[in-house]
Amino acid sequence: MKIALFGGTFDPVHEGHLAVARAAVKRFALDRVYFVPADLPPHKQGVEMADYCHRFAMLALATIAEDRFVPSLLEAGNASARKPNYSIHTVRRLKSALQESDKLYFLIGIDAFMDIAKWKHPVELLSECNFIVVSRPGYSLTNVIEALPEAVRPSDELLKSLSPWHASRMVPLPSKTIYLLDKVEEEISSTQVRQAARKSVKQLSRFVPRLVAEYIKKEHLYGSGMPSSESENEDEKRPKVLSFRRERPSD
Repeated sequence: MKIALFGGTFDPVHEGHLAVARAAVKRFALDRVYFVPADLPPHKQGVEMADYCHRFAMLALATIAEDRFVPSLLEAGNASARKPNYSIHTVRRLKSALQESDKLYFLIGIDAFMDIAKWKHPVELLSECNFIVVSRPGYSLTNVIEALPEAVRPSDELLKSLSPWHASRMVPLPSKTIYLLDKVEEEISSTQVRQAARKSVKQLSRFVPRLVAEYIKKEHLYGSGMPSSESENEDEKRPKVLSFRRERPSD
């Protein structure tokens, strides 16, 4: 099986996340995408987030109709022990449950990937699985290469012959491969979702699946309270504008 690990805070999960996963499934013929919400991400310690149970519940609702999407508890429970989640540990935990014939990918946004050299044991992580880096306007394969730790960065000679790599949108590493995934249409930020949470369910449903919107309202998340008195009909007349920026996964 071809499996992708998609990590992040998912605070909350939104249509942008789902669009990325669908694009990865289509491009790489993935059999499963494991959505792994971070319980205590190292880069967000001290940052206020919705409780893990709510973020996982929203993921379960968002993926319920997608046969290939699996909400995962791989990083559950660390917050109570005050232990941050590191991707190297999460990847190894997942690999221990897979078959030797399975092929694992790490699905990540390019903004987060640009800090990969600062993650815990980055060289080891890049040798554990293939990476699918979700690009956005303004970034290229050159940026991916420049972000790599020096120990695995291609030599100057190889960098001079980037044309074949650019054509195939891939960077071969010593034991694994990094693939660039671009042209993902839907763009949403979690900030937009939290702002929309203060409005009607229908407005919020532009950015998240309807079940997630109803859950946010029911649980009063992100200061949502109950649905606003704003007309649902008026809501339907407004244009749908999306601006996606992927949540960073736990590093």
